[in-house]
Amino acid sequence: MQNNTIFHIENVDLFYGEKQALKQIQMDIQKNSVTALIGPSGCGKSTFLRCLNRMNDLIDDCRIEGNILFENTDIYKGNMNVVDLRTRVGMVFQKPNPFPMSIYDNIAYGPRCQGIKDKTILDAIVKQSLEKAALWEEVKDRLKDSAFGLSGGQQQRLCIARAIAMEPEVILMDEPTSALDPIATAKIEALMEELKNEYTIIIVTHSMQQASRVSDYTAFFLMGEVVEFDKTSTIFQQPKDQRTEDYITGRFG
Repeated sequence: MQNNTIFHIENVDLFYGEKQALKQIQMDIQKNSVTALIGPSGCGKSTFLRCLNRMNDLIDDCRIEGNILFENTDIYKGNMNVVDLRTRVGMVFQKPNPFPMSIYDNIAYGPRCQGIKDKTILDAIVKQSLEKAALWEEVKDRLKDSAFGLSGGQQQRLCIARAIAMEPEVILMDEPTSALDPIATAKIEALMEELKNEYTIIIVTHSMQQASRVSDYTAFFLMGEVVEFDKTSTIFQQPKDQRTEDYITGRFG
């Protein structure tokens, strides 16, 4: 395990009841990088992503075997505090899901739940989080307005800002641009490039072009297995497995 590894995944199998959805997943995810998970629909990308902050705990009949170490702590063993884990490993979903409250309160909600009541501190968190999500200039004069008044792309950046407000180490993104237009998508992609200076980003994407543009590492999933995991430049230019080449050149999937 490299000393820059933030997640060490070893022999992970996942079952929904009797059905096996992930098989013997192994990879090391590096800090301050963007790792893309690609592959056809239903191949286990989002299921794997949800393993990393134990969102699969919410699914009945879901069973996980193997080891997932986050900062050298196995997140499925012992007395792991799941609330703490999900604070440190934030998540942004496919469809923007702002809370039904003001822009300001969307960002301040998490810190308030953690006991921060001082308005000066909350104001600073809101401003800093929106700045990091490249949204501050667009919304600074309408913080009291409903978040639902924002465009889809702005709502998604708000959700990223909301995750940032919790001071995570990792941000999981499950197809964060699939519901967005090309301009909004470009803004989110540029944002990822900025954010990896401070955070580790793991993104599920159906877009091969997006994976090649934004990620440092790429994992190709097929039928619940990782066929190949390497630097993105290697995966796209010199894949070792014929199935990887067939997928990225559009021969199947």
